[in-house]
This record gives sequence, structure tokens and C-alpha cells, in this order.
Amino acid sequence: MDGCGKSTVARTIKAGLESKDRKVLILEHPNKDTSVGRLERAFLEGDSKMHVIISTALYILDVLHSLTFIRCGRGRRYDDIIFVRYSMAVAYLPDRLVGLAYDLICRVLPTPDVRILVDIDPDVAMSRILDRGENLEVFETDEKLRTVRDRMLRLSDGWMVIDNSRGTEHMTEQVHCIMEGI
Repeated sequence: MDGCGKSTVARTIKAGLESKDRKVLILEHPNKDTSVGRLERAFLEGDSKMHVIISTALYILDVLHSLTFIRCGRGRRYDDIIFVRYSMAVAYLPDRLVGLAYDLICRVLPTPDVRILVDIDPDVAMSRILDRGENLEVFETDEKLRTVRDRMLRLSDGWMVIDNSRGTEHMTEQVHCIMEGI
């Protein structure tokens, strides 16, 4: 969820894998390196229902673009690919669609070998979001953070869960434990 430290966890995992001489690519969504990702980011800063719909459609295109990148062979240069936001992003959809969308994604799209949910207390997440000093995105409210977190936790059966509410040192310890097990 927003403000949980997904990018920080991804960079920590990448550093750990690279220390084992693995080539690692991080794909973040929205992907600021693509026009679709930049447009998606712009719509996330709106506050209307139309902004939500358009940013969601652009998110889907952004992820599909990343999957195409991998399928076209350019991903073969890497031993590991880390997706920041992927199937768990369905938690941002209306509640009645969350389970259906998650099941569809798991059946149709490639499934990661390791699935990690970065969990955080919504109050801590909101504090981190505000500390960034950036414009708030449409999903970055106390209520939406709580709702999205609840949905993500419901979907996380079989996922490894990192609690990132207690800071970087605690998160790093959890990442190292996960990496030792894979």
C-alpha cells in the first residue's frame, strides 16, 4: 500500500541478490521511465472518480508493458526481476471486484516465485506519505489506506509478509530472513 516502503524493500532485496552476483531488475509501477507510467502518475494526483478510473486503466497498461518487456526477451538479461506493485494492486479496486480481479490476475498473468507483502500500520504509512512533501495521490487518505490494507491482508494467504512499521533496521532483518529461506 502507499507509504509502506515497497521501493525500499525492493532495493534491499536487490542489494542482497546482487551481493550473490545476480543481475537484478526492479520494475516499479507507475513506471516513471515510460510515457504510460508518467501519465498514470499525473492522474493519481487528481481527486475525481474519473481520475481513479483512468489511473487504474493506465496502471494495467503499465504492468502489461513491463510483462511485454520481459516476454520479448529483454528480461533474459536478468537473473531476478522484482515487481513493485503487481497483483496486490487489485486492493485499490471497489470491494466487490477485488477477489475476482485477483483470481483473474493469478490465472492469466505470470505468478512470481516469491510474493512479499510489505505491511504497515496505516497511521505510520500516512506519516511517511506526508513527510515526502509531495502532492497527495487519490488513494492517499487515512480511510483509503485502512481499506486497502485490510483488503491486502485478506488476499495475502501464501504470501510472505514484512511488517515495515518499525523502521528500516527491522525491515532489513526480515528481508534477510526471507532471502535465507529462498
